[in-house]
Amino acid sequence: MGITSGITSRRWLAAASAGALLTALAGCGLVAEQNRATADPQTNAATSKATPTATVPAPVPTPGQGPDCPVLRCTTVLVTGDMLVHTQLWQQAQQDAVAAGKPGLDFVPLLEGQRRYIDSSDLAICHQETPVAGPDGPFSAYPSFNVPPQIITAAKNVGYQACTTASNHTIDRGTDGLLRTLDQLDAAGLKHTGSYRTATESQGILIMQTPAAKVAIIQASYGLNGQIAEYPWQVDMLDAPAMIAKAVKARALGADIVLGVMHAGDEYASVPNGQQQDVAHALVDSGQFSMVYGHHTHSVLPIENYKGTWIVYGLGNGVTELSPWYVVNNEGLLVRAQFAQDAAGKWAPTDLAWAPSVIVRDPYRWCSVASDAPQGTCAGPEEDAATRARTTEVVESMGAAAAGAHELLVTRQP
Repeated sequence: MGITSGITSRRWLAAASAGALLTALAGCGLVAEQNRATADPQTNAATSKATPTATVPAPVPTPGQGPDCPVLRCTTVLVTGDMLVHTQLWQQAQQDAVAAGKPGLDFVPLLEGQRRYIDSSDLAICHQETPVAGPDGPFSAYPSFNVPPQIITAAKNVGYQACTTASNHTIDRGTDGLLRTLDQLDAAGLKHTGSYRTATESQGILIMQTPAAKVAIIQASYGLNGQIAEYPWQVDMLDAPAMIAKAVKARALGADIVLGVMHAGDEYASVPNGQQQDVAHALVDSGQFSMVYGHHTHSVLPIENYKGTWIVYGLGNGVTELSPWYVVNNEGLLVRAQFAQDAAGKWAPTDLAWAPSVIVRDPYRWCSVASDAPQGTCAGPEEDAATRARTTEVVESMGAAAAGAHELLVTRQP
């Protein structure tokens, strides 16, 4: 897939005062003066001539979306969990389309609650858990998914710019389903990585350009539900050395920030398993990754700060139906990370914030249960408080709060 630049700036803030800006840029090595010794054509002798000072154009400060930037340049990345579309959700999408006087299916109302959070980030990444069918189906849910492609166009509509695609369900519908999914992502204008059309494409690195930084995304799945891909390169499998090799390549291609993404873990668990911890720690120990995060368990998992690098073990579900057996299946985590560039040009995390969420029904909607949830009550005051408390306990169980991770708040609009 090579280098992909898919993002334009949503806003550029006003520059700092000229003096302060030039001083800061000079400290970063971004302002230079140049004097030359030129040959005098009349005497053919090298003489020193005074030339006008040449200044490298100074970039406008790029603080990025989200929290205040502590330095000149920042960027923020937002990530969510599995887009897991079951029958109830496409039935809801059909009802929403009818209510809006639209043909087909409309998943935008289901995802609409995420828009406000996405708008406060520079790059938003979703996870397309399953293959998609054609627009008119036939559709199917668990155990072999073939879901409406309108979920992809809805993800684009609410602001996502890229999706990961490697999961245990990637080849539920074989190569045809895999290709359909990638084609639909392309048609919607969503960049993608984790599954591929060709061997050559599988060697590429997805690099997204934000206003301030190049962000590489490297993703892999623990397995394929016992299925075997038609070609071994079609889906990236969870392997620390292979992911590290891709990260090294991404750095060589100019990536400033590298995200490692794991589709792994034990379903409905509240702690990461050994594979998740071993792989995540190996990625961080390589020195190539800026953050590691994961999905698959359909439950929220802890956040860990390991050697100064954030590991978000499990984001739960981005969207799903409601499970009567596993309450954690109905919950999710939206995470926004800020990275800042220091005077030496190195990027490092400066903020990590998370918002707890829940899926509600009648109608089905993604709903934030953060303490300042912009839409108000989701399932009810007591139910929302219980979800927030349960999520907080799990998220902070590996020391995240002490390391600086905090709840993501947005200002409620009237």
